[in-house]
Amino acid sequence: MRILLTNDDGVDAPGIEVLRRIALELSDDVWVVAPEGNQSGAGHRFTFGRELEAKERGERVYAIDGASPADCVVYGVTHLLRDRQPDVVLSGVNNGQNLGDIIHCSGTAAGAREGALQGAIGIALSQAVDYIHGHDVVWDNAARYGAQVVRQILAGAEGRDTFYNVNFPLGEPDAVSGIRVVTPQRFARSPFSYYASQNAGKFFVAIPETPLPLDRQADFEVLTRDRAITVTPISLVQADKAAMARLDGKLRLG
Repeated sequence: MRILLTNDDGVDAPGIEVLRRIALELSDDVWVVAPEGNQSGAGHRFTFGRELEAKERGERVYAIDGASPADCVVYGVTHLLRDRQPDVVLSGVNNGQNLGDIIHCSGTAAGAREGALQGAIGIALSQAVDYIHGHDVVWDNAARYGAQVVRQILAGAEGRDTFYNVNFPLGEPDAVSGIRVVTPQRFARSPFSYYASQNAGKFFVAIPETPLPLDRQADFEVLTRDRAITVTPISLVQADKAAMARLDGKLRLG
């Protein structure tokens, strides 16, 4: 099995080394193509109209300056590994959870999504952190359970229209309650908001608070309250079939 790794935290981020160790439990044919710097929140952006350069950083490790995770997957699948394209694209392990509507802007999720669009099985992995108290990320749960979770997803994967979003909870590995297949939390409104800076006239775009209410059975609550590993299969087919049925025959000119 050939595995391509990417992330959005950058090629030197500790999470990608955790991911590499996970991948090496599954295969010895593991390659890394990741952004040279942090690309968190880049979503599925592509870099058009500007040249990119891949730099070899080690054996089977490449960094691309200014590239998004999606750019990196395109380079890896269609050029670097064009002789035999990867069977699996793993993205992460992200420093921080990727839940609910946040998946739409996540560079980690985009790496897995582009992997699936390119014909591989795409899996995004994220390790929850304590944003409230600002504690350093602890990778223990991703490191201990990552290969086991990925192996089981691969065993059950079918078709080419799905990628998978995985989150590992906070806490000790022995306190993890299990693995749950869940839906993503659909927030009542976008969690992103203006956040004032201490510098006059400047601001951040941030997530100052979690929009309520929360679905007790969706990924956010299952990860944080139940301390379970969450797995969310996400369809690449985005057409709303119910809306199509409502509109069919009702839209016309004249």
